[in-house]
Amino acid sequence: MNAVISPDNLDEIEAGIEAQINAAGDEAALESVRVATLGKKGSLSEQMKTLGKMSPEERQVMGPALNGLKARVTEQIAARREALKAAALEAQLVAERIDVTLDPRQTGIGRGRIHPISQVWDELSAIFADLGFRIAEGPDIETDDFNFTKLNFPEGHPARDMHDTFFLPEREDGTRRLLRTHTSPVQIRTMLKDKPPIRIIAPGRTYRCDSDQTHTPMFHQVEGLVVDKESHVGHLKWVLTEFCRAFFEVEDASMRFRPSFFPFTEPSYEVDIRCRRSKDGIELGVGDDWLEILGSGMVHPNVLANCGLDPDVYQGFAWGMGIDRIAMLKYGMPDLRDLFEGDSRWLTHYGFAPLDRPSLAGGLSR
Repeated sequence: MNAVISPDNLDEIEAGIEAQINAAGDEAALESVRVATLGKKGSLSEQMKTLGKMSPEERQVMGPALNGLKARVTEQIAARREALKAAALEAQLVAERIDVTLDPRQTGIGRGRIHPISQVWDELSAIFADLGFRIAEGPDIETDDFNFTKLNFPEGHPARDMHDTFFLPEREDGTRRLLRTHTSPVQIRTMLKDKPPIRIIAPGRTYRCDSDQTHTPMFHQVEGLVVDKESHVGHLKWVLTEFCRAFFEVEDASMRFRPSFFPFTEPSYEVDIRCRRSKDGIELGVGDDWLEILGSGMVHPNVLANCGLDPDVYQGFAWGMGIDRIAMLKYGMPDLRDLFEGDSRWLTHYGFAPLDRPSLAGGLSR
């Protein structure tokens, strides 16, 4: 606006400024209009400077006219700025609108999945913690003494051959370490370190030279141990029945205990659970068939004595089961080897939401 303002063209100039204000499409454009009009060197500001050169009579007319125009322009700019802010907010709300009737978009952690083995490990821990057991751990590389001898496997015993052991190279003293074939050495370490009463579970990796649809060279096992002065077979049966009822989430976990042989327990039992087999799979807790799920028994007196416990004073029971196997049974996975393939598609199908931690109160397998 370069025209000199006079009472005759005041309305025309004001209309031009108003048109520029209304034409501003955003706050940046509006700010340019403000600076060009009201800034230090703006058109209205320059006209205000001419008041000092006017005669008193002219100043008396133009002073109020210019101040009034300046006030109206300021108000128009402020109103336009508020309108632009409201329009920008509306556009943002439309662009970022969320339909709350739809499932939320998955974040990175939402797309992740807990592996079934980790899930079952947590489920086991939750159940046995509720029964008063604590978790005990031990090394994967063990001595022959802890893995076999103290568990009542004498030298040359045929049961040693049944375990298909991975032995490490012989050491200078003639001994050889090995990859543990079960988590039973954790029981030995616990009995050597702690005084009864003992109530532990020992989950962990184990290793045997075997590979097929139901066996892998590395697998996961959980064992349990109770040692005190009063435990008996009835306690063993109750613990295992309560575990199976909670883990498989069935009201009636009918169990069958068959006599068997394990060097470290006497008497020993293979434990079966009632099931019904069909083309769709295995349904546990009902039917007329049986499925073997674990081994158990009363701790052999020789094992107690090997750990410095008097078998005339203390007795106990123990059991062991494959974590991979019971995971397959519960969640319908047909091939054990798939657990270790690292296939993201398989994990998406069989995995669990990362924030749904299993608990007896909230549900194990939500």
